[in-house]
Amino acid sequence: MSMVAEISQEEISAFWSRATKSHGCWGWNGSADGAGYWKYRLQGKSRRVHRIAFELTHGAIPDGMVIDHICHNRSCTNPQHLRLATRKQNAENLGTVRANNKSGVRGVRLHKPSGKWRAVVMHNRKTYQVGYFHEIADAEAAVIAMRNELFTHNTLDRKKAA
Repeated sequence: MSMVAEISQEEISAFWSRATKSHGCWGWNGSADGAGYWKYRLQGKSRRVHRIAFELTHGAIPDGMVIDHICHNRSCTNPQHLRLATRKQNAENLGTVRANNKSGVRGVRLHKPSGKWRAVVMHNRKTYQVGYFHEIADAEAAVIAMRNELFTHNTLDRKKAA
């Protein structure tokens, strides 16, 4: 059973009074954990704010599911920017490239022996070799097309392809 199903209207009002509501992402007046998620103490237990906001608005979070920030902003508490997802779906919805990425494009790196841009997509622990390209823009378009074919929750790729 969901913890938020057991809280009083007074506790719900106190919770929402901490949200900084605006158009777009909502902020929070409180503290964050080391991963950048806002925390709130509810019924003696510290919980992540986005999970509470989701449950208050959309209902309980089923076992095995996580909350995905559609907006790619982990500090956002706007329930309209949150959706249920599996861990795999949540991982598909990345907003940035990895810190060690030198090309600046997710799934694209320079193949030094050929001087071409190598495009690769990982899905379900399998590597998909998309191809080698002279232009980085072509490699980016190819990985976006492949991710759109394989993934279901890659919001930014779908916007770029539209």
